[in-house]
Amino acid sequence: MGKVIAVCISEKKGTQKQPVEEAEFVEDWGIKNDAHAGKWHRQVSLLSYDKIEAFRARGAEVEDGAFGENLVVQGFDFSSLPVGTRFRCGEVVLEMTQIGKECHHGCAIFKKMGDCIMPREGVFTRVLHGGSIRAGMEFEQIDGVNRDESL
Repeated sequence: MGKVIAVCISEKKGTQKQPVEEAEFVEDWGIKNDAHAGKWHRQVSLLSYDKIEAFRARGAEVEDGAFGENLVVQGFDFSSLPVGTRFRCGEVVLEMTQIGKECHHGCAIFKKMGDCIMPREGVFTRVLHGGSIRAGMEFEQIDGVNRDESL
């Protein structure tokens, strides 16, 4: 069991996301008003709070959303889980579709730190069932759900 630390969105791709109080997750689309929403496999990005904290301990001054992540979640090492892993947060159900990504060249974090954790630690999901998520909500991994089963 984990906990949502921050929910972040951005209006443009390639920019830092800004924390919001609550966001609406739309089935097979992503987060309403987020630049990365659409009918593709990287609708919502997740990053472990614990990995961000370890990066901050190395001297990085990064705010929630700085890596372009939509959800900062405490209690999970997302990059250690297999693609296809599903999560539930309130009514929202997410399915992990990708681990890591190629970093934007010239990323401000990489320029300053010589490293960026998003390419290794960030994961991407698609929205299987919509609803709202806000900071403080419980976030859990759900197992044994087949594609044909009711959510």
